[in-house]
Amino acid sequence: MAIPERILEGKVVVVTGAGGGIGRTIALMMAAQGAKVVVNDLGSTVDGDGRNASVAEQVVAEIEQAGGQAVASIESVADWDGAHRIVQAALDTFGRVDCVVNNAAILRDIIFHKMTREDWELSLAVNLTGAFNVSRAAAPHFRKQESGSYVHISSTSGLVGNMGQANYAAGKIGLVGLSKSIALDMRKFNVRSNVVAPTAFTRMTESIPTATPEQQERMRQRERVEPEKNAPLVVFLASDAAAEVNGQVFYSRKNEIILFSQMRPFARVHNSEGWTPQTIAEHVVPALRKSFYPLEMTRDVFPTWLP
Repeated sequence: MAIPERILEGKVVVVTGAGGGIGRTIALMMAAQGAKVVVNDLGSTVDGDGRNASVAEQVVAEIEQAGGQAVASIESVADWDGAHRIVQAALDTFGRVDCVVNNAAILRDIIFHKMTREDWELSLAVNLTGAFNVSRAAAPHFRKQESGSYVHISSTSGLVGNMGQANYAAGKIGLVGLSKSIALDMRKFNVRSNVVAPTAFTRMTESIPTATPEQQERMRQRERVEPEKNAPLVVFLASDAAAEVNGQVFYSRKNEIILFSQMRPFARVHNSEGWTPQTIAEHVVPALRKSFYPLEMTRDVFPTWLP
């Protein structure tokens, strides 16, 4: 298949959390590649407080100044009706919707034993429920036109693990299950759903506490990873060129694109007589111990050096 010079010509894309950082660069590249873009952003702080309509409007202005087409949306993805209004903005302005990029997110970082109910519920409302809300709002339109694509922006905080982010990690790993279920349920309508975990230094990652010299060095490395490095993969997944890519999980890391494995049986022990707690302790644990995964964080799995 010949790849067009503008890979999204004629497509209409919704990008949530597109007012800054990775979301902004995705929206700009979507437009540069021919898409009409709904730029959704509340303009809130990284922890979800406040609203500022000018944040989304500024990105729209950038797109228009470059010759593209875009419209701003300041609806909350965490609100069911608001999420439907985000998708409706695409329909009202551009007549259709072809892709949803679920990028909107907030951080409420705190060590688990100090995490409040509000920290948990607000984080999940945006990071996971918000993605469901916008995806669900687009689903009937994708089904009717028998085409569409979802790209869910996850994080290695969920895929691998980080300290002080139980709420954020739960939401981000939840996106993997959501995406896979969408891919299975909607493939008969020619609808695809994939996950991208990005790497970049943004106002969001800047807010993560750096308690150790090792963490501080990792953040300095991240300062050299521009948000723009993540946009090409997301734009590709929104295009028809990605027709065979469905239900996958990617990690974008500067000049690397990494395909993540998914949960599958890894090791097993069988006893024809069944198991008791005692025989599990005596036989199963010794048999499986070498296959146990270590308790690692993102920085343990991915070194600070970036090619």
